[in-house]
Amino acid sequence: MTEAYSPAFSRNDKGPIANWFWTVDRGLLAAALTLMGLGVALSFASSPAAILADQSISDPFHYSWRMMVFSGAGLVMLLGTSFFSPKGVRRIALAALFCAIVTMMLLPFIGDEVKGAARWINLGPFSLQPSEFAKPGLIVFSAWMFAEGQKGEGVPGVSIAFGIWGLTVALLLIQPDIGQTLLITTTFMAVFFMAGVPLKWVAALAAAGAAGIVGLYFSFSHMRDRLSRFGSDDAGATYQIDRASEAIRAGGLVGRGVGEGVMKRSVPDLHTDFIYSVGAEEFGLVLSLIMIALFGFIVLRGMQKAMWLRDPFEQTAAAGLFILIGLQACINMAVNLSLVPTKGMTLPFVSYGGSSMVAMGLTMGLALALTRKRPGAYEPGASLPRRRMLS
Repeated sequence: MTEAYSPAFSRNDKGPIANWFWTVDRGLLAAALTLMGLGVALSFASSPAAILADQSISDPFHYSWRMMVFSGAGLVMLLGTSFFSPKGVRRIALAALFCAIVTMMLLPFIGDEVKGAARWINLGPFSLQPSEFAKPGLIVFSAWMFAEGQKGEGVPGVSIAFGIWGLTVALLLIQPDIGQTLLITTTFMAVFFMAGVPLKWVAALAAAGAAGIVGLYFSFSHMRDRLSRFGSDDAGATYQIDRASEAIRAGGLVGRGVGEGVMKRSVPDLHTDFIYSVGAEEFGLVLSLIMIALFGFIVLRGMQKAMWLRDPFEQTAAAGLFILIGLQACINMAVNLSLVPTKGMTLPFVSYGGSSMVAMGLTMGLALALTRKRPGAYEPGASLPRRRMLS
């Protein structure tokens, strides 16, 4: 006689793991884990071609084994942080932001310069890119400060948030890292807007943002070069984007097949910034749409959950984290599709890179922690309370 099936965790189980299992959004978790799995799978497709640029590596799956380690570390970070309470989320975000800012201050002195930018610290077999951890830390911290400013208890939350944002941007521009600067600034402004900004501030910030982009254009020669090359008719000027676009077109609907990609061999940085084109060539439009759907689900489902949250801090912080993931994914895929100039930006959960994978695990873990079901946190479909506007 067969035994009746029983779930791994009972709803009556009061243990921490069971409580987490029944309160975390399992759909969002499954989507993130699926993207991680796709990243590992695509690393086996890209690694043999990627090592051709480095004759010192003999193992054709060198990057694949490392990607498995990075994904494991990112998974541990994601699951570990998703257990935190909102108070714990604030603490870990503040710690991540503080450590990232201190480390970025040290980059001009101890950082490794790669392609004219000092963004990494060499830690032996691995390299650390602190700006990856500054992103989720800044978003959560800013949401916290904006929420404190709404209470009207004398805390200059808006001033503090803008001050830390300005410091972070200044440190990014010193490296320089224009792509991360634009990503962080756009997400920060989105959080500011969601916190309750008068429309006159929106217009002022939009004008300031446009002026800032113009200033960056005239201040950084490599930004001008990339923009001029992007609009150039010279084939050599857009080599990276052209090769990636050719790989995507060659994949067609269902792709060339596992390991059968040809164009990927001529795509620079194919295992990092251009992993999307590798997947598109070998698995076609089908895999491309699956990845887009997974990111779309994470953003839309996450924003819906954030909208239902009642606490202003939890609402804006969760929404900001989901926007950060979605915006970074959009930028990476837009580069691969030759829609925007090249930027050194990874595809979340999919691209090779230890700092990126662990930081994305932190970002998703914090978002899952904020959107967990807690007594009084939110009620699906319920109207949100009116919030104090920032003044």
